[in-house]
Amino acid sequence: MERTPYLGATVIPDTELGGYVARAVEVASQGETVEEVVANLREALELYFEDEETPELPTLTMLAPVDVRLPA
Repeated sequence: MERTPYLGATVIPDTELGGYVARAVEVASQGETVEEVVANLREALELYFEDEETPELPTLTMLAPVDVRLPA
């Protein structure tokens, strides 16, 4: 049986190599555009979970704003 869980991912610019880096669960991927990095991450996640009959997924994904004080 196929499931389609919704996973949260972070996508940030790669300041060293250019393009973007995306991370979700224990998987990371790279791409030149946001669309490409998300597609690459999706493929990497499908491969990551491929061998598991019932993969353990995070039970809660929460995005929360975090205030960080930086020196002027």
